[in-house]
Amino acid sequence: MKEKIAKLIEEAKSAIEQSHTLASINNVKVKYLGKSGELTGLLRGMKDLPQEERPLVGKYVNEARDVITQMTEQKSKELEQAEIDAKMLEEGVDITLDGKGEDKGSLHPCTLVSNEVLDIFTSLGFTLGQGPEIEFDKYCFQMLNIPPDHPARDMQDTFYITDDILLRTHTSSMQTRTMIKTQPPIRIVCPGKVYRPDDDATHSPMFQQIEGLVVDEKVTLCDLKGLLETFAQRLFDKKTKVRFRPSFFPFTEPSVEVDLSCSVCHGKGCRVCKGTGWIEVLGAGVVNPKVLENCGIDSKKYKGLAFGMGVERVAMIKYGIPDMRIMFENDVRFLKEFK
Repeated sequence: MKEKIAKLIEEAKSAIEQSHTLASINNVKVKYLGKSGELTGLLRGMKDLPQEERPLVGKYVNEARDVITQMTEQKSKELEQAEIDAKMLEEGVDITLDGKGEDKGSLHPCTLVSNEVLDIFTSLGFTLGQGPEIEFDKYCFQMLNIPPDHPARDMQDTFYITDDILLRTHTSSMQTRTMIKTQPPIRIVCPGKVYRPDDDATHSPMFQQIEGLVVDEKVTLCDLKGLLETFAQRLFDKKTKVRFRPSFFPFTEPSVEVDLSCSVCHGKGCRVCKGTGWIEVLGAGVVNPKVLENCGIDSKKYKGLAFGMGVERVAMIKYGIPDMRIMFENDVRFLKEFK
């Protein structure tokens, strides 16, 4: 039996040496080591051997299995390396040639503007506020002193899910949530997506807003103007001026529309500002005392300042983008302009 096993090892060795592909090596493995292979057959035949010979034969067979396994694995490694070498030689990479380079992406203009705006306000001591995009009517309208008959609550101006649940129309809902949970002093800036049924060159059904809120003792409209002047000069340039125009918002009193001097012509009048020298950018005002009281804040002790802007609107002004819809088309040619 020992001679028979030795002969099998020699046969296997010869077959391995004559193998020039991984497929032929696998055939050798199957022939000698497989379930129906030569060595497996010897093990199955041990039942016919005398009891005293079985341990010795089993030892010879296991030693033969180890030898053949080692030889096939070594040959497989050699063939694998030979295939790699042949492939590299065939493909032939010239390391002296210039690389192809990578087409790097860039941040969207809205993201660039949003990041810059948030950096400015956080450097002024503001913290970030967060809230859900699917909001309750209570936080989006009721607590902000927006009455049931206000146009903003009409179906054509708001995406309603149920009678009491909607897609938020402004990020002011985050302000009410913050005032309910936090006692003054408060200084937050709230970025996020908002939704309204608008779609034209200057409006989108989904857009981004950033709103700010300050609640503290003895804050005034003058503080608000100084804050927004600092913001505008950091975002555009130091020559930028701020103009307040009287307006009306249910949640602020007094309310103002905030115009910035045109960053293109610096107030002289051009196509961007339509010859006026000013560009409307945001709405602001002193928080209505009713809103403070609705949120559990003593309106006799504390005053609030609020402001809000559309990120897409600011991006259009900052980068001279003529149509808001361009920013949602994923046109690579447009996006490459912001690398």
